[in-house]
Amino acid sequence: MRIAVGCDHAGFPLKRPAIAEARRLGHEVVDLGTDSTHAVDYPDFAGAVAEAVAVGDVDRGMLFCGSGVGASIVANKVPGVRAATCHDTYSAHQGVEHDDMNVLSLGARVIGEELALEIVRSFLGASFSGDERHVRRLAKVIAIEARHQRLDA
Repeated sequence: MRIAVGCDHAGFPLKRPAIAEARRLGHEVVDLGTDSTHAVDYPDFAGAVAEAVAVGDVDRGMLFCGSGVGASIVANKVPGVRAATCHDTYSAHQGVEHDDMNVLSLGARVIGEELALEIVRSFLGASFSGDERHVRRLAKVIAIEARHQRLDA
């Protein structure tokens, strides 16, 4: 898979090890920044990753900020993106298998590097199940998103 990765300054400590792990697992990584702990605004990087996912430039995205929450909120503003903050392996794979989650968000001030790498492996190793109940539920999510896009137009 092709994976876009982005972070703010608080998430930067997890970005490099996560990229290395994704590459070790055979994935192509597109690094969309930031490249240091110098203070930056998380919406800039979370938005770039989400947009790359939404237009199909990449298959999935991974975001890193202090809590994982802000980046996830930004990503979910982009139509077609289903992002979640996951701080355990179950949520990371279940989010993909049941909800077709396509962006993972992690908080570098919440979890350590080893757990982050376990979560990355769980997220990247999962596939949407395609089970009828999950397809039905995902269709409802997509319909809600489409309805609100029309209201914004």
